[in-house]
Order: sequence, then structure tokens, then C-alpha cells
Amino acid sequence: MAKVSIPFSVETYSERRKTLMSKIGKGKILLLGNQDSSINFKDNVYHFRQDSTFLYYIGINLMDLNAILDCDTGEVSLFGDDASIDLIVWMGNQPKLSELAEKVGIKTLHPASKIREMLGGDVKYLPPYRSRHEIALKSLLDISQVEPSLDLIHAVIAQRNIKTEEEIQLLDQACSLTAKMHEYVLRNAKPGMMEYQLVGLASAFAWNSNAQWSFPPILTKNGQTLHNHYHGHQINEGDMVLFDGGIELESGYCGDMTRSFPVGAKFTEKQSNLYRIVYKSYQTALEHTKPERYYKDVHLAVAKTMVEGLKEIGLMKGDPDEAVAAGAHALFFPHGLGHMLGLDVHDMENLGEVHVGYDNTIEKSMQFGLRSLRLGRKLKEGFVITIEPGIYLIPELIDKFKSEGQHLNFVDYKALEDYRTVGGIRIEDDYIITSDGHRRLGEALANDLDSIESMRAEAIG
Repeated sequence: MAKVSIPFSVETYSERRKTLMSKIGKGKILLLGNQDSSINFKDNVYHFRQDSTFLYYIGINLMDLNAILDCDTGEVSLFGDDASIDLIVWMGNQPKLSELAEKVGIKTLHPASKIREMLGGDVKYLPPYRSRHEIALKSLLDISQVEPSLDLIHAVIAQRNIKTEEEIQLLDQACSLTAKMHEYVLRNAKPGMMEYQLVGLASAFAWNSNAQWSFPPILTKNGQTLHNHYHGHQINEGDMVLFDGGIELESGYCGDMTRSFPVGAKFTEKQSNLYRIVYKSYQTALEHTKPERYYKDVHLAVAKTMVEGLKEIGLMKGDPDEAVAAGAHALFFPHGLGHMLGLDVHDMENLGEVHVGYDNTIEKSMQFGLRSLRLGRKLKEGFVITIEPGIYLIPELIDKFKSEGQHLNFVDYKALEDYRTVGGIRIEDDYIITSDGHRRLGEALANDLDSIESMRAEAIG
């Protein structure tokens, strides 16, 4: 029989649903579960991933399920069908829905086909991120335009943003495995290997840990490309690898870390210069990350540290505060300092990044660089976030800024020519916001230059 793991107690799921229904107050909440998604023909499917909000409130990691939470009566109804004999022939016996429902505190079950007739009145739903969900919403509710409920979006985010102790335990596990995966790659990479061989090492580690990737890995010697998923290059002495990858547990909770390391035993001089600036920026982030601090302000403090470091090696000039205000740092640091983490590697961003990472006290900036800051709001105890400063030498962006005469008072484009092929460096770890500051999640993996070089020297032999 296939096993369906349910990580939390009946009380946990019942209380989560009760809290949500109390917040919404009236009407019905429709939670759509996910279905299989075909790769190239119907029966050849991608790895199934349940919708994270469905997992949070319903807890059952099976396809073709939906649920209705009735805020007026408090009743929770699960819609789905037990496995047919045809499915059992191909996939083996499956758990009975009644058994799974009992484990998450749901007493009312209906066949999947009955959901339409139970959706009258005021029905609230979340934004669809799959076309199948949009089609289903239009069909089930007989509507021509999908209009998600903003109060439901805000209520879900407010609840899921604050991680409980039992969630933190799973996040610690996910982050520990993520750290071990990174160390495994870091200690086994050799000059002459292909990038895809390193991806293979990391993938084997994940599978051997009964885990999945939390997102498609970024593993490349061209780290200046922020989301580089091409793995076809050979890595050689003098190259630098940027590996951004995370482990997702069977429960769905994620880790997300980045390490940059030399292919040889040591960074080159230019790589070292930039690495030390990124590491100092990371330390600045830790100094400022605490409850009630706007994460946008932490990002800007990191940007100032970065400008000061780039000034010291001659790539920037002028007043650091003025450079940051003008956005000149974004030539080197075009993304945000971090994002929420939880059941999604970018937690709940399917509900709208601006709702998750911002609120009515702070607006998202449209300035280049800052507009990619996914999290700007005040940090609260229980938030789980990434801290991931980086420096990137993107030749196309350098050429664009230079040709347009951007930030001439702050960037030394002539000196920059000597660095334009260095690539990209990022350091990323995951943190829980505590009452008096923060705590790194999971087992620590060294991220200072000397420790990275020491591990690489041991690997090279």
C-alpha cells in the first residue's frame, strides 16, 4: 500500500482551520488541491506536489482532492474518491480517504463530483497559479472572471507567516539536509568535472535522504546569471562555482542555501576581493536582522556595506549613502536580500509577492534592484527568511549602464573592465526571527573564505 505521511496531529490541522474560519467570519472557503501534471503524454507525469495551502490546512498529500471550509457552520468537507481498481492495478492499493481524513480531523467526506452542488452563496478562494485551477474555478462557480478574495489572501498569509515550533523542527531538518548537500558537493567537486556531474552528486544526496529539490538547482560557473539552470560547462582551475539549491522534505518544508567556491584550492585575487565584500555584507545583514526592523532597511544597510567594499577595491566611488539612494549598487547587487521560506521555497508567493513581503505600512519600490526585493516589511518573531547578499559582474548590464551614462559619479567603469569576467558570488542561509534577534536554521555550514578554501584544499588533495 502507498504510504501518505501526515506530519502533524489532528489538533494542529483542526486548530489551523478553526483560526482561518474565525478570521474570515462568514461564507465558504474553497481550497483546491493539485492534480498530476503530464510531461509529454497523459500517463508520463511530473513528480506530484500538493498545493502548499491545501497541505497547511488539510494535510493530505494526494492528488485530486478539494475542500470546503464553511465559516457559518464550522463544517469542513473533503471531496475526493477512493482509488478505483484500474488505478490499483497500475499504482497499487491506496489509503482510504476516510482513514486519512480521520488523521486530520475531517469527518465529512463527499465524492469529487459533489463539490459543485455545495458551492452556493459567498465563496472565497485564493489566486490560481495553474491553468487547471483557473478553469476549475470558472466551471465550479459559473463565473467568467476569476477574482480571488483579498481578505482570504491576507488571512492565510498572516497565519502561515508565523511558524510554530513543530514547523520550525521540520524546517531545521530541511535546512540541515540542505547544508549537508552543499558540503557534499563542495568537498567532491574536482577540476575537469562537468556542472551536471555536480548536480548529479547533489541529486543523489537528496534521493538518498528521501527528499526532493525544493526548486530546480542553480549550479554554474557563470554565477553572474541569477537563475542559471544550464549545467553543460566543464569546471576548471580558476573557475568559481555558485551553487544555489535546497532540500524539500516529504512534509513539503524547504531549505534554501547558496555557496560559492573555487574549483581549485583557492580563489583568485579578484574572486577573493569580491568574496570578502559579500561576506562582510552578510555579517551586516545579521547585525540588523531582528524583530520590528523593516527588511528593506536591512537590505539598504547591506547595500551600503557593499558599496564601501567596492570603493576600497576601486570599482565604486563617491558617497556610499548617495550611491545607495541613487540605486548605483544594483549594478552589482540587482536582487533582493531575501524572501520568506516555509512550505514553499518562496513562501506563499503564489498568493502575491506584494501581499507576502509587504503590507500597508510599506510599498514596494520600482527602482531597479529594489523592485526585486521580495521581502520589505517589518520582521516579526516566527518569520522564516533567507539572507542572501551577492555581487555579480553581468557584462551585458555593465555595458548597458555605461552606454546610458548611468551612475558615472559612483561607478568606475574603466576599473570595472578588469573584473567583468569574474562572474557571481552569493552567500545564503536560512533564519528564524526570534524574540531578541534571529537563529540560523539547521546545522551550520561554514561560509567564510578561509573555511571554504580549507575544504576545497582537502577536496583537491
